[in-house]
Amino acid sequence: MLLRSLDALAVARGDDVPDAVTIDGRVLSRSDLVGAAGALARRIAGARCVAVLAEPTAATVVAIVGCLFAGVTVVPVPPDSGPAELNHILTDSGAQAWLGKAPEGSTLPVVPVRVNARDWHGHPEPHPSSTAFVLYTSGTTGAPKGVLLSRRAIAAGLDALARAWEWTSKDTLVHGLPLFHVHGLILGLLGPLRVGSRLVHTGKPTPAAYAEAHGTLYFGVPTVWSRIVEDEDAAKALSGARLLVSGSAPLPVPVFEKLATLTGLTPIERYGMSETMITLSTRADGERRPGWVGLPVEGVETRLVAEDGTPVPHDGESIGGLQVRGPMLFDGYLNRPDATAESWTEDGWFVTGDVAAIDAGGFHRIVGRASTDLIKSGGYRIGAGEVETSLLGHPSVREVAVVGLPDDDLGQKIVAFVVGADADPDQLIAHVAGELSVHKRPREVRLVESLPRNAMGKVQKKLLGE
Repeated sequence: MLLRSLDALAVARGDDVPDAVTIDGRVLSRSDLVGAAGALARRIAGARCVAVLAEPTAATVVAIVGCLFAGVTVVPVPPDSGPAELNHILTDSGAQAWLGKAPEGSTLPVVPVRVNARDWHGHPEPHPSSTAFVLYTSGTTGAPKGVLLSRRAIAAGLDALARAWEWTSKDTLVHGLPLFHVHGLILGLLGPLRVGSRLVHTGKPTPAAYAEAHGTLYFGVPTVWSRIVEDEDAAKALSGARLLVSGSAPLPVPVFEKLATLTGLTPIERYGMSETMITLSTRADGERRPGWVGLPVEGVETRLVAEDGTPVPHDGESIGGLQVRGPMLFDGYLNRPDATAESWTEDGWFVTGDVAAIDAGGFHRIVGRASTDLIKSGGYRIGAGEVETSLLGHPSVREVAVVGLPDDDLGQKIVAFVVGADADPDQLIAHVAGELSVHKRPREVRLVESLPRNAMGKVQKKLLGE
């Protein structure tokens, strides 16, 4: 059973939790969820695919659980989707209706979601191979692609994380992440409903909201943790937690270190993507090293491949294309057989598109996307992340993004976009040259007021390049 904590028979026998999910001012017990989702499942039985406007509300939770009960594929739609993106998602997915709230202008029929409805009839568990979600990618290289995630893959991914993080029903997970990506939706909502832990969704991931939640397990993206360490009282309030988990983008080393100092907790870092869920993580009982995302979770294998297809040595410095395989990987891109085929090697490895290094002990360090974070300058291959880490160590730098821009002489020149009121470009260039090899120094530093980010806090480097 995918959502093990919501077994209707067990709940009926008294295995209830009065505050299983707290979201948007509502507190839902397990029996609330089973009853409301059960009522919805009866009404949508037989549907193939529906869209859910994934706002952080109780209705969204009931809609998603109801679909999982009924075996109906869910398309979570970002609430801030523009007209073109929205039209693409609905057309490409073939969604038949909206569950709950619909955006203005949509012509799809709407099926109301009644949080207070109750139906206790049981529903047969759908086949593990059935598609639970179509998650759309951010579309940085074209129209967003629909990632097909099966129930089997989700279960495998969550169970591997539960073992790596020693995540149990005794935990209370706190986060304020969007419910339309792997991080907030699969890990952050389905995780508690499978493991049996409580969930407190804070709506927005503010330092004050995290401090007031009194959780044992916290999820955040680097932007969230950066704001928390700037609010020392909020950070210290998290010291009673068990684990602080950061993902969706690299956690800057200075934030990692300050978070550990203020809370007494060394952050967990992990790596994954929509297509793979989480494949790498540091462990609850293992080493946690700033800038590194740890070891493969249970069932996952990884390898590094050079551009010519040869293996890359595991020396902690040599970088190559990261490929993975494991039971939590996706089933392909919806309506995109060519893109699906291009993402897999002939011998069955998924090509992540990310560049990484692996040390002799199997620890992984993600350099970034091959398309934007691997800079080829003057005959050298340089990871943007290494330069960013050096710059973030300078006291005048609050945020930074490093990209390679076309250059007639070097091929690509290293350009750093820096947020920092007192930053001096020449000093920053000298700072990097003094810490790293001289060829890794930025040839240009551009001071900006902010960096473009998507809903998950990832810097959109392609916009900087443009």
